[in-house]
Amino acid sequence: MIFPCVLSGGIGSRLWPLSRKDRPKQFLPIFNGESLFQKTIKRVQGETFGAPIVIGNNNHRFLMGEQLGETGVEADTILLEPMGRNTAAPAAMAALLADEKDPEALVLLLPSDHLIGEENVFRQAIENASDAALSGQIVTFGITPHEPNTGYGYIQLEDGADPVRKVAAFVEKPDLLTAKKFLADHNYVWNAGIFLYSAKAMIDAFETHQPQLMADIRAALATRTEDLDFTRLDADAFAKIESISIDYAIMEKAPNISCVPMAPQWDDLGSWSAIWDVLDKDPEGNSGLGDTRFLGSQNCLAYADDGLVSVIGLSDVLVISTRDSVLVAHKDKAQDVKKIVEALENEGREEVNAHPRAYKLWGWTERINSGDRFSVQSMMIKPGKGLTLQSHLHRAEHWVVVSGTVEITIEGKAELLTENQSAFVPFGAQHKLYNPGKIPVRMIEVQSGTYLDADDILRHS
Repeated sequence: MIFPCVLSGGIGSRLWPLSRKDRPKQFLPIFNGESLFQKTIKRVQGETFGAPIVIGNNNHRFLMGEQLGETGVEADTILLEPMGRNTAAPAAMAALLADEKDPEALVLLLPSDHLIGEENVFRQAIENASDAALSGQIVTFGITPHEPNTGYGYIQLEDGADPVRKVAAFVEKPDLLTAKKFLADHNYVWNAGIFLYSAKAMIDAFETHQPQLMADIRAALATRTEDLDFTRLDADAFAKIESISIDYAIMEKAPNISCVPMAPQWDDLGSWSAIWDVLDKDPEGNSGLGDTRFLGSQNCLAYADDGLVSVIGLSDVLVISTRDSVLVAHKDKAQDVKKIVEALENEGREEVNAHPRAYKLWGWTERINSGDRFSVQSMMIKPGKGLTLQSHLHRAEHWVVVSGTVEITIEGKAELLTENQSAFVPFGAQHKLYNPGKIPVRMIEVQSGTYLDADDILRHS
């Protein structure tokens, strides 16, 4: 049995302003309503695979749960990392978790933010790699390059034409001249960061080449506790784990390393220009997502998160509009979006971190407007879910039900409200919300008071 382990860390800052720390690129539903995370989960379904292990950031737990639910896939484990520790720790933890279930298990370790156009080619590559992995090889997957790309690390393969080839060396991101040489040499492939290995082989590799790291990983995993659908780790124990990639920790040290070259129309979508590359285009080469229009423009990308975006008389331009930010850039400068994000971080701008829509265990909230002493937001409460009993010291709240039926409890008195009905929660009043129905509840919340930040909450249950 192959246990897929989907890594869901990372931010994707070059896809700002749509990608942010609280909703990074793998969760953006820009592919006909699906996200890269969901596409990755669906890619590893079928008789060959067991239920997936998902390892991701604690701050994204509700996004992971929400999007798994939308795919109809139930994860074996959703392991929450208290902080980022690169890829070595997840690789070892996935091996340990899989070994608990099946000592003969294989683990397919793969990022959640890659796009694969020809999934049949990818599945064939996994099949080609399986025998080698069962025999004790740690198999990585290399992408046959089609351009001299300087943004990827490379893998040098030993001579041969077999589907599984020994690895001669791992090569850092090259300069352009070197990348052109690699393109002409069929022994070089892009490092996709995807691995297939037996749980036993990876555990043995860590015990041999990284004994202290493995001891720290085991210690952290021993602290795990269950919290609803999630598995949590003690933050202090996890913080002791060295932050290091699986490439540096194991792949460059172990002798039992092989590679399967493949060409499945792979892309890690590291910029808006890469997004444009894979989208459908009009006769003038323009791609639009959302409510967009083009006039006298060529080879442009427009994204409208909310409202209409029109592009007139431009070529090779990116226009990305969200509710609170707009990015306009030449496609050749798409990689420089990261520099804008860094500058905004230094200024302490919240647009880098928070998207207007924030996902919760019970649904989501979305900012509409705010100002001095007021804030307005839309809310969605899932069927059978609700907000815990709480109160606020510095603000009052007004609720208007837009659709559905919600049970509202204020100071111990419960009542059902439906469309066009409203309620008022005064300062200090204990209150909670619950959706007893079978359809989502949509509400508008107006907060007013002297202090409106999220930490003005006293929880009573």
